[in-house]
Amino acid sequence: MCRILLLLLSVAFYACSNSEYIYSQQNVDSAFESDSLDNMVAVKHDKKEVMLGTNDSVAMVSERPQMQVSLNYDFSIGKSEVTCAEFNSLMKSSKISVPCEKDAYPATNLTYYDAVLFANARSKKEGFDTAYTYSKVELNSENHCVNLDEFVFHPEVNAYRLPTEAEWVFVASRFWNAKNAWTADNSDYQLHPVCSKTSNEQICDMLGNAMEWMNDWLGNFRDTVVTNYVGAPDGGSLGQRVVKGGSYRTPAESITLFGRGDVYTVTSSTRADYVGFRLAFGAIPDAVWMNSDGKAVNSRVIPHASSSTLRDIFGTYKMKLVFRNDLSGNLSFVDYSYGTPLSVIEIEDSLNVFHPDISPDGKKVAFSTGLEGVSGKSAVYVRNLNAEGSGLVKLDVESAAIPRWRVLENGDTVIVYVTDAGNNKDDATFKSTSTWQVKFSKGKFGETKKLFDGAYHGGISEDEKLAVTGARLLRARVGSESELWYDGEQACNASLAQDSSKRTLFLDFAGKTGRKFVGSKYGTHERILVVDSTGKLIQSVGAPKGYSFDHSEWVPGNHNKAVATLTNANGAHTKIVMVDLSDSSIVDLAEGNELWHPAFWVNEVFTGYDGSLNLDSAGIYYDEGLDVETEKYRIKMELYWKNLDVTEVLLVGSSRMEMGLDPDAYPEWNMLNTAVSGIDGNRDMYFVENYALNHADNLKAIVMSLDLDNWSGREDHLSLIHMGVPGYDYDAHHDFWKSGLPNGFVEAVENAYPASQGWIQRYSARGGLDDECRSWGVDGTDVLMDSVFSTQEERYLDARLNELAEIVDSAAAKNIYVIGIIFPMAPQYKKTGSFGTYGLQRSKYPEKKKKLDALAKANRYFILMDENKFGDHDYPDQMAFNRDHLCVAGKKQLTDRLDSVLKTLKW
Repeated sequence: MCRILLLLLSVAFYACSNSEYIYSQQNVDSAFESDSLDNMVAVKHDKKEVMLGTNDSVAMVSERPQMQVSLNYDFSIGKSEVTCAEFNSLMKSSKISVPCEKDAYPATNLTYYDAVLFANARSKKEGFDTAYTYSKVELNSENHCVNLDEFVFHPEVNAYRLPTEAEWVFVASRFWNAKNAWTADNSDYQLHPVCSKTSNEQICDMLGNAMEWMNDWLGNFRDTVVTNYVGAPDGGSLGQRVVKGGSYRTPAESITLFGRGDVYTVTSSTRADYVGFRLAFGAIPDAVWMNSDGKAVNSRVIPHASSSTLRDIFGTYKMKLVFRNDLSGNLSFVDYSYGTPLSVIEIEDSLNVFHPDISPDGKKVAFSTGLEGVSGKSAVYVRNLNAEGSGLVKLDVESAAIPRWRVLENGDTVIVYVTDAGNNKDDATFKSTSTWQVKFSKGKFGETKKLFDGAYHGGISEDEKLAVTGARLLRARVGSESELWYDGEQACNASLAQDSSKRTLFLDFAGKTGRKFVGSKYGTHERILVVDSTGKLIQSVGAPKGYSFDHSEWVPGNHNKAVATLTNANGAHTKIVMVDLSDSSIVDLAEGNELWHPAFWVNEVFTGYDGSLNLDSAGIYYDEGLDVETEKYRIKMELYWKNLDVTEVLLVGSSRMEMGLDPDAYPEWNMLNTAVSGIDGNRDMYFVENYALNHADNLKAIVMSLDLDNWSGREDHLSLIHMGVPGYDYDAHHDFWKSGLPNGFVEAVENAYPASQGWIQRYSARGGLDDECRSWGVDGTDVLMDSVFSTQEERYLDARLNELAEIVDSAAAKNIYVIGIIFPMAPQYKKTGSFGTYGLQRSKYPEKKKKLDALAKANRYFILMDENKFGDHDYPDQMAFNRDHLCVAGKKQLTDRLDSVLKTLKW
């Protein structure tokens, strides 16, 4: 189900010189030694230095600039890619397997997670610890692993694992020989047994045969020197992984050492029948990750519980976690409103951030520069909860600490703060402090208002009749009277529930009162204690063995949940957890070195759904671990439904349409670009027939990409986007909502499993997508499939052309035009026997073009825009992204021409 669709190019677009990488073979024997581990080679070179990336200006952004990496440790690497027989033999006790045409073929068509599970299995078999840990394995319907909950790579463990990109390039640079590789030039477009081309070499198939998974998340390079580099700390907004080495389907001239990926996004759950892996072995001491901002770090903050796990708890994906990274002093956050992979985003600033609290709408965060238990001046700030931390504003008062958001009965949003959050043991000192409130609206603070004496920073009840604080003592303001709770024993981290229960949770120092209530001894902060509105103890929850709690806070709303940090035996705050007060269960949210002051936000669930709407199916167009194409279609389906009443020109088709027309260029047409990657005329016409034409009240034109070079039926993208999600079948069972959408349907789509932040942010509000300009490329003459259509494939193409004619008739009956665009491709195809990237004999194309011309002549509602002109088009190199896609400059020219066509039409 999860494949690398159309992953038909190599890890680079351009054939660039590799002279800067290739090493002489004369020192190979001293660098590589036999290994006691089966089929492994020890790498013990005295000076392990390697250059990653390139300074070539036409290379992909993720491949630039060149970065030097030094490796100060020895490791082992597989002589060959793991074979099909090896994989299936070791994994036979699991449900995971790969098809074996021949046992000696590389194991392919497997996910990154399949590969790391194999590495763990071999470590266990040979008595080693495992390099990867996780809490749950998620398999798809084809029994491939598409997600590992709480997945963590442990570089310090001496175990089998995937090679890092730096390790792989160090080894590959010494065995880089295209003449001894299975590539598109000699492979007959099929896998070959491992080492069958270079059986006499110590390490084989680093170039060609099967492309290989690396261990690394795909991150940015920097012009610097890094020691023991292991990639990015996480997958970023797109969750991309590194693959290297090209495959049997890639021309040798297109494979480079610096290539790291493909045209289409490669994620941990992607699969392709030409992507496999080889193993590495050994611990990586003092591993270094490179953040997206180019900073090298020796530690990471790793999110654990997935969006789906938390959705099962709270009934929504609209959740956020914020906390202080005490190593940097910066605010960090996780946004669960997006799908996997989760990323921890850190807002870098010179300000110290303590006690962050998320606004009721989830869009902003307030924090103070002072912390509980420490006297002195402090400031309160508010900023937007985004990667930039934009919109920073300061409360202009002498001192303010520990802000907490509230919404008043009149609807005003306010922030409650205290003048000092120091030790409250001394009565006189405590009474000299005070609690205040300030309105916050439109990004600005309003006038401040004193509420009462005493620094009650633990929260105020909805009716304002109870306020609490805990900074050595648990104090409460009940009505207008001050009380001392918990028998005057030491307490801290007080937090008043933001519901009607008026419960307060806090931590203690294992005092007499707590031990008596619990009925046993326990250590400092080893239990969360809860009192009712009168200060009476009513509940306690113990920390996991070996840990104690700190920084405990209620989760806003009627959820009966709290967040807290866990400290280990050394006092390090290594985890953030969610505590369920209903059953005392605990869910790990994040792991790192020093994670402080967590706060959690949950959006209230929309309740205005039609009673007949099944929320287990309605609007669910994507789920965890599915293909990137399905994810992108989920984004486009939401845009389609949300813009149903305003869209007048609908763009439909493949990535050529997705990248080749700008829906934002002419807002007067109210365009929406619903195109996504993958070429399948059946998929596109299915959407037009069942969605566009069934909701066509405002449509004036449907613009479709006519991808005749791959309307062959070779790939079933319609089944791909439908597989694993119920939303499309649910639409079909309800006749695609011809009679109108039920109440709450659009909200159901919005609240269904989300796409990743990266893809959502790449698209404009109208579905537009920009890409940098390169050229048609030297690989523009490569035909990525057999150019000769079989009889069956030609019949499929003819069937799509006939279906197009039927769609035009249906559209004409509704006074809707259909504009078909043949997108420009590399002009080099004129020198081949192929019409385009995926084939169709040039000799066959004219007769297919005649059918389109005849359709345009017979029906005025069909307009053909042939922008390719059999290769004689006017889109130069500077308008191209690659061999069959336009870049932003080419998109402008084509969109201008579409606008001119639209202006000639009459409705």
